[in-house]
Amino acid sequence: MRQLTMLILILLSVTGLDAQNVFFPTKVGTVLTYSTVNPKGKVEGYVRQTITDVKGSGSNMTISYLSEVLDKDKPNGDPVMSMPLTITIKDGVMIMDLSAMMPSQNGNPQMGDVKMEITGVPTEIPTNLQVGQTLKDANMVMSMNMGFIKMKTEVNMTDGKCLAIEDITVPAGTYKCHKVTQTAQATVMKIKSTSTTLTWYTPGIGSVKNETYDKNNKLQSSMELVSVK
Repeated sequence: MRQLTMLILILLSVTGLDAQNVFFPTKVGTVLTYSTVNPKGKVEGYVRQTITDVKGSGSNMTISYLSEVLDKDKPNGDPVMSMPLTITIKDGVMIMDLSAMMPSQNGNPQMGDVKMEITGVPTEIPTNLQVGQTLKDANMVMSMNMGFIKMKTEVNMTDGKCLAIEDITVPAGTYKCHKVTQTAQATVMKIKSTSTTLTWYTPGIGSVKNETYDKNNKLQSSMELVSVK
């Protein structure tokens, strides 16, 4: 369950795009690898994102990629969990079909024996994002049906704002980034939590670093770009 929630937050944080300054890779075959780190600085796992297809260009583009959660002891092994995702930019507006995140059977999203229904509104990063500029709210609701067990996960991202443009250094290198903050309100199995995320975006890559803090402003976890291939 922790891995599923982490992947939801990753999807909400990395899919911000604009038509002229795409905060995401646009070359097929590009592979981004991130490490997920606990508050003590210990790596708990990895996330790999692979660009599988790109159609169009400029303000009309479709980017398909695969997001995979990897075991910390087997970063080059088979993924623990994976989600295909397609992002569409039409006339400069990003459109993301969240129901297409999962493999489907008879039109219904499904992962193994788990049937899923996914709805929501993605994060959007405006063209020419400026310091002080606010972002639209984002939302994801995932309902899972595992036979006798039904589960609902909801994440609302609010209070989005660009705080600064600054250089940030991660294992993959140093990048000039837009520093963005958002408040995440998550409900997992009726258990509610509130956290604040800081994400550093750079053109052509997207999220370079992400930090999550609890309601007491204590660091809970972070994610850093390890490599770009």
